[in-house]
Amino acid sequence: MRQCAKCGKSSKMQGARKLLRGHYNPVNWSRKYPNLQYATIEGKRTLVCTGCIRTLNKAPRKKVAKAAASAK
Repeated sequence: MRQCAKCGKSSKMQGARKLLRGHYNPVNWSRKYPNLQYATIEGKRTLVCTGCIRTLNKAPRKKVAKAAASAK
């Protein structure tokens, strides 16, 4: 099964609901797949979902000293 190497996200089953004459009719289940792309992480080419790719490309936060933050 194809899944994200970082978060483990994989496919899931999802049912559709069709509105007929004021009542919802559950019809046909379908499988929804995550958007997996190949990315190089730590020198290895792995399948990673696009959400994790966006998170990995973020700049790390800078730590702020608590004394300076509370003085404001």
